[in-house]
Amino acid sequence: MTAALRVMSSLTLSLFFSIICCSLTEKLSNASSPNIIIMLMDDMGWGDLGVLGQPSKETPNLDAMAAQGMLFPNFYTANPLCSPSRAALLTGRLPVRNGFYTTNGHARNAYTPQEIVGGISKDEMLLPQIMKKKGYVSKIVGKWHLGHRPQYLPLKNGFDEWFGAPDCHFGPYNSSIRPNIPVYNNSEMLGRYYEEFKIDRKTGESNLTRMYLLEGVDFIRRQTEAQRPFFLYWAPDATHAPVYASKPFLGKSQRGRYGDAVMELDYSVGHILLWLKRLGIENDTFVFFTSDNGAALMSGPNEGKHYKLIPTCTQSFSLRVTGSNGPFLCGKETTFEGGMREPAIAWWPGHIKAGTVNFQLASVMDLFPTSLALAGLSPPDDRALDGLDLTPVLLNHPHKQGNRPIFYYRGNELMAVRIGQYKAHYWTWSNSLEEFNKGINFCPGEEVPGVTTHDQKEHTLQPILFHLGRDPGEKFPISVSSHEYQKVLSSISPVVEQHKSTLVPGVPQLNMCDMAVMNWAPTGCEKLGKCLNVPKSQPWKCDWPH
Repeated sequence: MTAALRVMSSLTLSLFFSIICCSLTEKLSNASSPNIIIMLMDDMGWGDLGVLGQPSKETPNLDAMAAQGMLFPNFYTANPLCSPSRAALLTGRLPVRNGFYTTNGHARNAYTPQEIVGGISKDEMLLPQIMKKKGYVSKIVGKWHLGHRPQYLPLKNGFDEWFGAPDCHFGPYNSSIRPNIPVYNNSEMLGRYYEEFKIDRKTGESNLTRMYLLEGVDFIRRQTEAQRPFFLYWAPDATHAPVYASKPFLGKSQRGRYGDAVMELDYSVGHILLWLKRLGIENDTFVFFTSDNGAALMSGPNEGKHYKLIPTCTQSFSLRVTGSNGPFLCGKETTFEGGMREPAIAWWPGHIKAGTVNFQLASVMDLFPTSLALAGLSPPDDRALDGLDLTPVLLNHPHKQGNRPIFYYRGNELMAVRIGQYKAHYWTWSNSLEEFNKGINFCPGEEVPGVTTHDQKEHTLQPILFHLGRDPGEKFPISVSSHEYQKVLSSISPVVEQHKSTLVPGVPQLNMCDMAVMNWAPTGCEKLGKCLNVPKSQPWKCDWPH
C-alpha cells in the first residue's frame, strides 16, 4: 500500500469512528476564542460562484454558505499572483513590506518556484505564531508556497501540523533534470506528485482534493474532542493548472475539467461545514472563504506558465479551461479587477447575520487582524500593518472603515488605487509585447485600447480613472476634463502621496534562484528511498518575464 493510500485509509477509518462517537463528544464552548478556518482557493475567479452570477450551478454549498453568512462583493487580494498573496494573508502586510516581491525588474510578478532561494522572512510574524499565545492549535492543509527550503516550511513558522506541498503541482518531471514536488506530512515527505500522489495529466483525475478534505475534517474532529481552539488554513489547489478532480466529479460540470474541480471543492466546503454542525461547534467557529488571485485567463502555447524554466501546462488553446472573473477585466497576473477582486464569504452562525451582502472594501490582509481580534489577541505593534480588523463589519457594529483604500501592487510598483467606487491607474501593463507576440495573453478577448497595454505605461501625472460601479469592466475612462475627474483625483492623490512617503519596503526575498535548492532531497526522503542527487550550486538572478 502506498503512503498516499495509507494516509487516506487511516483518515477514512478515523472519520467513520468519529461518526459513531461524535454524539458523545462534549461540545466545546469557546465563544470568546472561536475556532478559525480560512479556506483559500487557488486561481478561483470572482465569477465562479453561483451567488455571484455563475450560471453553471457548480457551487450549491458555497451559495448556501453565503445565504447563511455574509457575502463580500468588494473583496481583494494583495497581489495578482499566488505566493505574494499568501504571504500577505498570513502577515497582514503588503508583499512589498513583507519581502515577497522582486527588484530584478520593474513591476514584475514573482513567486516561489523550485529554483527560488528565498522564502518568508524570519522577521515576519505569521498568524499561527501569534495565535499560540491563546492556545490555538494550527494546521495548514494543501499548498504552502512561501518557500520550500527547510527554514521556510510551515512548522518552522508557527503551524503545528501540515499535510500538503510547498509548491505548485506542476509536472511530471524527469528526476535527473528537475524533481517532482514532495508532499509532506508535518516535517517529512510522504512521496511526490505524479509518483505516490497521482495526477493524471491526460484525464485530470487525482484524489488530492479528497485527501485535503479528509485531513481537514480529521484535524477539526481531533481538536474538538480535545477541547482546544484551532486554526485551520485549508488551501487546496485543484483549480490551478494543471486542473484536476477525483473520478466521481470528472465530467459532471458544464465547464469541463475546471468546473469539475470547482464542484469538488464546493462539495468539500459543504462537507466541512456539515462536520462543524455534527460536532456542535458551528456557533463557535468562524469560517472565511476566498481565493488567492483572479482566475487565470492566459492563452498561448504554454498556459499557466509564469517562469521561463518551468515546463507547465501543455494543453493547446482549444483545450484550455479556465475560471470566470465575472464582469471584471483580465485575470491573474494583472492589477485590473479580474486579477485582484476575489469571491469572499464569511460564515459564523449565531454571530453573523444570515443573508447579508456587505459592500465594504476589504482585503485578504484583513484576515490577519480580524482573526487575532476574534481570538482576543492584539496585532504586533512593532511593524506597519495593511490589514484592518473587520469584526465591526462582520458583527454589524459601528465602524469607520468605509473609505479605506485598496492598493494594487505588481512587484515593487503601485499600479492602481481604489477608494470608494473610484479606481485610479498610475501604471498599466498586461504583459510584454514580446510575450504577447508568442501567443501569451492575460486578457484574451478583453483588450481595452490604452488600458491593457503591452508595454509598461506610466500615468502618474494623469491617472486613468474609472467608476467601478458604473463600469466594473474598466472599459470607459472618465474624461480628464470633467469636473468628476478633478474632484475625485483631488481626494485620491493625497492618499497615494501619504502611502508612498511612509512606505518602507522589506528586503526582497524573490531575487535569487539556484537549481541546487530544488526539492532534490527533502527531509524524510531517506526513509522512502526518494533522495535525488543535488547539482552544483550556481546561483543567478531570477528572470521574471511578467
